[in-house]
Amino acid sequence: MNNFNPEQALSETRREFGEHGGVTPSISRSSTFTVMDPETMPEIFGGVRGPEEGGCFLYSRHFNPTVDILARYLSAMEDTEFAVCTASGMSAISCSLLQLCRSGDHIVASDTIYGGTHALMEDLLPQLGISTTFVDSADPKNFETAITPKTRVLFTETMGNPTLKFCNIPGLSKLARHRGITLVVDNTFTPMMISPARLGADVVVYSMTKFINGASDLVAGAICTTKAMIHQLMDLHTGRVMLLGPTMDPRMAYDIIQRLPHLAMRMREHSRRALAISRRLETLGVPVVYPGLESFAQHQLATDLINKGFGYGGMFTIDCGTRERADDLLDGLQNKEDFGYIAVSLGYFDTLMSCSGSSTSSEISEADQRKMGLSPGLVRFSVGYTGSLDQRIQQIERVVRAVGLASK
Repeated sequence: MNNFNPEQALSETRREFGEHGGVTPSISRSSTFTVMDPETMPEIFGGVRGPEEGGCFLYSRHFNPTVDILARYLSAMEDTEFAVCTASGMSAISCSLLQLCRSGDHIVASDTIYGGTHALMEDLLPQLGISTTFVDSADPKNFETAITPKTRVLFTETMGNPTLKFCNIPGLSKLARHRGITLVVDNTFTPMMISPARLGADVVVYSMTKFINGASDLVAGAICTTKAMIHQLMDLHTGRVMLLGPTMDPRMAYDIIQRLPHLAMRMREHSRRALAISRRLETLGVPVVYPGLESFAQHQLATDLINKGFGYGGMFTIDCGTRERADDLLDGLQNKEDFGYIAVSLGYFDTLMSCSGSSTSSEISEADQRKMGLSPGLVRFSVGYTGSLDQRIQQIERVVRAVGLASK
């Protein structure tokens, strides 16, 4: 395990107080900002002055004081030079890829990624002349084999959605640097737990809707990377975030700022409960997959990547084999036991669960689902921390026995 402590890095970064001495930052809701000297305006538009150079703000689609505070906290947590916040995780991914690629360029991506990201690469980007080859992310050699002279980006999720397959980020980083390619890593499943930039990723993207926010009450994204890349994304003439306009509302930024201090505690508890439940399911003979189990095929790789003390995450899966049995499992857990809720998304304080093949991965063809190892009966769990752990274990044990998933 790594010794980097993102919790400490976040706590040691400079605190922002409210304009009247409040212990929380102020919410700057203004869409536009005034200048006192007429000569300042053309300097802002020319890139001579800005938030970093003289504290000059122009327009909240460009930079906003409250949103900038969140971005600074995120870059400290990720150990990157800079960050920019966006309106969603998909906008963070889309803007990053569109900034890095042009018509005729090529991406090599993991085949175990979120369905929306897969659709972006498989269906939308080809309309712009950008092609993608999907490969098994378990081995960097698979990426290397797929690289062409037109390849500009390697893209992966730290922990694949929904198969939970881990990617060897240090190995991919070495490959990307050797070939002059940018490595983009989606770390949505594992904030605090894994620090991709420390492992060699060039760009780290997030759906902050999930664990980082933690309350399933807003949609937000982030791009954490170098100062140069952020300046490219926010350029007035060619910046994809600036011109496509996925602007984060400052009130959203404020809410996330308030939840960052307890992200580490939440991740530890998600991990503790997921490990305990998975261990019990494994003893019952249930086909459960969880990175913290020694039976997990990439258990050692996961251990090597994870920052010490954060556990193995709040996600596990049960392969029910068929969609019908998956539906029986979900129905029993929600409607008979109140174990959790049948819903997409993850990182909530209550358990969320869904049959991935017919929901969050439904954009992926059945053939590609089979190729990536996604069973039609795979149920993905995002383990919450409400209720007692003993109660939750008893609830899920009753249901897996009732639907015939327990063999012991």
